[in-house]
Amino acid sequence: MTPFKLSDELLEQIEQLIEERNNSTLLQILNELHYADIAEIINELNLEEATYLIKLLDSEKTSDTLTELDDDVRERILKNLSAQEIADELLELDTDDAADIIAELSEERKKEVISHIEDKEHAKDIVELLRYDENSAGGLMAKELVKVNENWNVLTCVKEMRLQAEHVTRVHSIYVVDDDEKLKGRLSLKDLLTTSTKTHIRDVYIPKVDYVIVNDKAEDVARVMSKYDLEAIPVVDESGRLVGRITIDDIVDVIREEAEKDYQLAAGITQDVEADDNVWKLTKARLPWLLIGMFGGLGAASIIEGFETAMEKYVVLLIFVPLIQSTAGNVGIQSSAIVVQGLANGTIKGKIFHRLLKEFVLGLINAIGISSIVFLISHFGFHTPYLISVTICVALITVIINAALIGTFIPIFLDKRGMDPAVSTGPFITTSNDILGVFIYFLIAKLILGF
Repeated sequence: MTPFKLSDELLEQIEQLIEERNNSTLLQILNELHYADIAEIINELNLEEATYLIKLLDSEKTSDTLTELDDDVRERILKNLSAQEIADELLELDTDDAADIIAELSEERKKEVISHIEDKEHAKDIVELLRYDENSAGGLMAKELVKVNENWNVLTCVKEMRLQAEHVTRVHSIYVVDDDEKLKGRLSLKDLLTTSTKTHIRDVYIPKVDYVIVNDKAEDVARVMSKYDLEAIPVVDESGRLVGRITIDDIVDVIREEAEKDYQLAAGITQDVEADDNVWKLTKARLPWLLIGMFGGLGAASIIEGFETAMEKYVVLLIFVPLIQSTAGNVGIQSSAIVVQGLANGTIKGKIFHRLLKEFVLGLINAIGISSIVFLISHFGFHTPYLISVTICVALITVIINAALIGTFIPIFLDKRGMDPAVSTGPFITTSNDILGVFIYFLIAKLILGF
C-alpha cells in the first residue's frame, strides 16, 4: 500500500468540488481514502469547507475522522454541529474515543449531547469515563471488551462471546471474571476451541494476567505494555473488578504526547504548543526560559566583572570563556538527557551514589581527553604561556566533572520529588552550568595564577 500524501492539486480539487457542491464526485474520492487521510485533508480546509465534508460523510467514517483531527480544528467543527449531530457521531465510536471528544465541550454542551445519545448504556459508559483523569488508566480505557464468567461452561461462553463481540471493534483478549465481576484471568482461544462444550471455564482459564488499576498513571501503563509487548491490558478498579481495557493504539498516543512534551521541556518550552499556534501563545511558552537564560548570562557576566583587575593582566583567559561555557552546557545536557530517558523507561535503578560515581568516572575520562587536546591547541597553537594553558585545562576538567554530576543529580532529584525530570534538561542545565562553569574557571585561575 502506497502511503497517502496530500498534494496541492488534490486539496485544490477538493475545495473546487465543495464550492460546486459536487457531492457524488467528492464521495467517490473520499470513500477511497482512510479516515486518517481524510482528517489530514480537513485540517487544511477552512471551517465552512471542513464542516461541509464532515456532514457529507457517512456517520461511521465521520466519527473516525473526528478522532484524527487536530484538536483546535475538531473544536471549531464541533461548535458548528448540533448536539444531535454530535450524539449521532458518538454512537459510532468506542467509549474511550467518544469520551475524549465530549470532554472538549463545555459542561452545558456535554449534558445536552449526552441527553441526545439514544443508546443509554453507551451514554452511561461515556459519563463514567469522564470521571477519570485523562492521564490515568481510567481516562485511557474503553468499556468495550469480551468477558466471561468462570462458572459458565464452554457452550454458554461461546454464545455470550458472540453477543459481546458485536460491540467490540477488535477482540484482543477474553477476560474471565467471577460473580462479583472481579478479574480472575484470561481465556485462551485455542483452549476454548479444543475443550468439551460442557467443561467449566474455571477449569481451563489462565489465572496469570497483567492488569492496571484505574488510577495508575498513563506513563506507567505505557511502561507495562511496552515491557510485556501487550496489544491490550485489562483495567480494574480498587476492588479488583474488571471495568475496561486499554489497547495499544491509545498507548502509542500517550508515548508520542509524552515524547513531544519532554522534547519541548528540554528545549525550554513550558507549555504544550504547536507551530501553528498564535504568536501570543508561543511567546508565553518560550519567553520564561529565555528570561532565565538572560539572567544566567548576566550572572556569568557579573562573575567575570569581579575578576576585572586580573583580566587586565591575564586577558588571554577571556578567550577561553566561550569554550568553558559551551563544554559545560553540552556535558550537562548529555548527562541529563540520558538520565531523563532512563527515568522514563524505568532502567535507572539503584542508589543515586552509584549513578553519580559512574558519571564522575565517565566525566573524568571525557575531561582528560578534551583538556589534552585543548592544552596542545592553547600552548602550541595559540602560544599561550605554559602555566596559563595548565590553568585552562585544570579548570576544564573540573567544569566537565561538575556539569556531568549536576546533569545527573538534578533529574533524579526532581523525579523523586514528583516533578517532571525533563524540565531539568536544556536551558536549566545550560544556564546553571554557564554560571558555575565561569565561576569555577576563574576561581581555579586565581588559585593557580595567584591574582
